[in-house]
Amino acid sequence: MLTMKDIIREGHPTLRKVAKEVDTPLSEEDKALGQEMMEFLKNSQDPEMAEKYELRSGVGLAAPQINEQKRIIAVLIPAIDENGEEFILFEDVMYNPRIISHSVQKAALADGEGCLSIDRPIEGLVPRHERITVEWTDAEGNKKQQRFRDYEAIVIQHEIDHLNGKLFFDRIDPLQPYAARDFKLL
Repeated sequence: MLTMKDIIREGHPTLRKVAKEVDTPLSEEDKALGQEMMEFLKNSQDPEMAEKYELRSGVGLAAPQINEQKRIIAVLIPAIDENGEEFILFEDVMYNPRIISHSVQKAALADGEGCLSIDRPIEGLVPRHERITVEWTDAEGNKKQQRFRDYEAIVIQHEIDHLNGKLFFDRIDPLQPYAARDFKLL
């Protein structure tokens, strides 16, 4: 079981390297790694498990964050419907994900972004594409393609940045961190 001690932190060289594609068909090792990453996200979002194992809650995890230079991300995005019931908006382990198209329009989270690999608060708006289309392979070896918008798109772009050696604060304007030029605030 992955815990916070398995997540490497800011300053570790792996976080700044471009991850390598995984071979398909997927190896049992790569499938197991993806499963472990998803299990971490599920545990981190479960209040009892998070408290017991001192996990910070996360909606995404990239393999480089656990010191694996592989193009694998796990994404688990919960949401709440109009009746106040929680449901899963998106859940998958994405192998070799690629953004194949994106909107010109930008969006950013009004409260900024956080990261399991960053232990300090970093303020500022992180401009991202409002809509993206992503192509990936799932754990069963199926090729998938899906459009994402708003929060989902931001989460997936954040994780894909990890595969490319980028951290969210690289995208914050250092001179005007709160300048919301022409983008939508979520």
